[in-house]
Amino acid sequence: MHTAHPTLLIGPADWQPERMPKTEFFRRIEALWQSCPTASHALVCGTSRHHAELAYLSNLVPKLDPAVAILSRAGEPRLFVGGGPNMLGAARPLTWIADVAPLQELERVRLSDCVLIGDGYLTTVLRKIVIDASGASKSAQDATAQLWKLMRRKSPAELAAIRAASAVLDAAMAQMVDAYRRGEGVTTVVLAGERAASENGAQDVRTLFSLNGGRTLVPFETLEARVVDPLQIYVAVRRLNYWAEGFALLTHERRAIHSQAAAILQSAINATMAGTRLDDLARVVASGAFPYRIHVVAADCIGPLGLALDAPPYAAGAALRTDEVCSIRVGFTNGADENAVVSAMVAVREDGNDVLWPPQFA
Repeated sequence: MHTAHPTLLIGPADWQPERMPKTEFFRRIEALWQSCPTASHALVCGTSRHHAELAYLSNLVPKLDPAVAILSRAGEPRLFVGGGPNMLGAARPLTWIADVAPLQELERVRLSDCVLIGDGYLTTVLRKIVIDASGASKSAQDATAQLWKLMRRKSPAELAAIRAASAVLDAAMAQMVDAYRRGEGVTTVVLAGERAASENGAQDVRTLFSLNGGRTLVPFETLEARVVDPLQIYVAVRRLNYWAEGFALLTHERRAIHSQAAAILQSAINATMAGTRLDDLARVVASGAFPYRIHVVAADCIGPLGLALDAPPYAAGAALRTDEVCSIRVGFTNGADENAVVSAMVAVREDGNDVLWPPQFA
């Protein structure tokens, strides 16, 4: 789900070894080498907006300037962070990697048998430095897609982090519901949720809401004191580097489209398990849409969730696997004044799923 990106990330992002031990990162790196058997090095890039791959392997979330990690099959990892030498002290608590250096030192690095991960996120100038470091060859293998396949399956430590993010999302939504029931306006309702998320340790909070009954969703551009019914909202929070997201519908008068969306969402949840084809889930949702049509924000009825909100979509014909975490979204609209978008987060099991964040109505 695309949302407005903050100018500067300010939430807590320190590496917590008791939550995400070094052995977890070693396991991930070893899996990367197995998927790239001819590589001796991996050069991993990240920015404040696009950093899922870098965070997966280093725990680092760049807060302003980009960063690059170098992983070596036979040597110690290195991390190069932007912002100059003054940023080194701020970066060290964010990662398990001990060797942290200024980003400009990357210009002196030359590697062989190197794969690139996430280099498409960088500026033209920095990408040239990265290409030079990876062996002065523009034909170096891009292994981003291979890493995303590994990232889709969540370890117990990752599932625990996502559950922690889901708890923050739950706290945020609860405060929004309370404010809505008190008759507060849109700004007060949404800010109540954002405040609760921050108070519960969120690194980042993203919100969207609707002023036209759910037909379109927007970020904050100005204060809005109106009381809106129904109020369609979307909230995403990050905790321990992992995201949780949810669509919720707040209304004092439940309508047919709201009940229909809720029922079809439950049907989709019931059908979600390892081996379920995404095409089949889409058919479950589409078959329950009449007399409405699918809402544009729920065009992809299911999406992977983890270290990024904008993860690459599933390939055509893909099926779910055990230990994936996904967001299931159901949205219906008549194109005008009747709209409803609801969602849930689930962890996929062999014989079903665990609901990490349940559908919300008020």
